[in-house]
Amino acid sequence: MAEKLRVGISIGDINGIGMEVIIKTFLDNRMMEICTPIIYGSSKIASYHIKALEIEDFSFNSIKKAEDFNPKRANLVNLWDEEIEINLGESTNTGGKYAFQSLKTAVEDLASGKTDVLVTAPINKKNIQSDEFKFAGHTEFLADYANEENPLMILCDEGLRVGLATGHLPLKDVAGALNKELILAKLEVFNKTLKQDFGIEKPKIAVLGLNPHSGDGGLLGTEEQEIISPAIKQAFDNGIIAMGPYPADGLFGSSMYQKFDGILAMYHDQGLAPFKAMAFHNGVNFTAGLPIVRTSPDHGVGYDIAGQNKASEQSFRQAIYLACDIYKTRRMNKQLAANSLDAKKEVLEEV
Repeated sequence: MAEKLRVGISIGDINGIGMEVIIKTFLDNRMMEICTPIIYGSSKIASYHIKALEIEDFSFNSIKKAEDFNPKRANLVNLWDEEIEINLGESTNTGGKYAFQSLKTAVEDLASGKTDVLVTAPINKKNIQSDEFKFAGHTEFLADYANEENPLMILCDEGLRVGLATGHLPLKDVAGALNKELILAKLEVFNKTLKQDFGIEKPKIAVLGLNPHSGDGGLLGTEEQEIISPAIKQAFDNGIIAMGPYPADGLFGSSMYQKFDGILAMYHDQGLAPFKAMAFHNGVNFTAGLPIVRTSPDHGVGYDIAGQNKASEQSFRQAIYLACDIYKTRRMNKQLAANSLDAKKEVLEEV
């Protein structure tokens, strides 16, 4: 049997579809042949959602701490026993409070080696705000926790990988946030992750322009000439195969995007709108540039369908697959690098 990784899972907003997609994912017992799931939440919350979905003959293995996991079951670390009011489909402060408690414990256990990878169910970025969580989303929180300055959000679906130069940022602030150094840093992270996490030896990255038609030679904006093109040139001089800037509509509207291993978009919707149009049910959000592996489904809390048994678990399942694949690829590349170093040392010693 292939090695089973311990997958830590935060449940997200208790009033959304997070628990639904988690439950549906592990209704299939074959998932336990692939990984050992360790979910951070509450048995009472889980029971409520199981009942709401009218699912029979399924339960989590309730444990007090991650180390108590059963490798043949879907395990749930019971973080709280108090009665909590659930308001399916609504944004509440309670939903945000317990979403953060689940996330915080899952991250702490990952950092201490009790799990191998992290998969996060969707949060509400507004109701989770507190003195402990003052971030635009998971990506920024995890980067701060790991003390990393340049995380990169990448949406993945097989060969399609779209990274974002700027993430959860108001559109009016995007142009001011872009500069040569930022784009170059994102390209460096993108290039590294395509190599170490996806096993691509010489990745090719397409860079999108900011303005319509990539500025039309300065007629529709000068960011391409003054910021983006110089960053691409510098990246290329540094050994990164980066090309562009390309107009977003032309690149995604044709088959040209398929020629690249990664695409760097300048802002959130520029990258995510075409990505989700092509890969909504299978897409996965991966946070590159961190020492740990974290993925999530590419959808939100889904208040409009919460508790109605309408949510698809496909994206969440793919997030688990990708997290495990990236972890193993990263470890394999580290081992290959170590073996290569040992071989060089042996040659030098013989000389």
